[in-house]
Amino acid sequence: MALRTTRVLYNNSLKKWCYNLSGFNKYGLVRDDLLYENEDVKEALRRLPDHVVDERNFRLIRAIQLSLQKTILPKEEWTKFEEDKLYLTPIVKQVKKERAERENWEKEY
Repeated sequence: MALRTTRVLYNNSLKKWCYNLSGFNKYGLVRDDLLYENEDVKEALRRLPDHVVDERNFRLIRAIQLSLQKTILPKEEWTKFEEDKLYLTPIVKQVKKERAERENWEKEY
């Protein structure tokens, strides 16, 4: 039991360390803000509510502005590992699945 607890703590602390090392949280970004915008991601963004897209655009513009100014946000405004929720990844997975089904359907019929 102690080994399992140590492994969980180690993995969680390692994840936090890697998350903070990546640096995007210092600009107020979340993981899904960094996705490459291919056709699947664009379709997923189209399916999101407008207020979520507006929040994403604000974070991206703020990050660009901070980068140009060569500054970062104050530490209390950084995105925390615990607060970083995947808002776009589930929709992207659904879009990819639908696209694969459509391609399979077109191939067979």
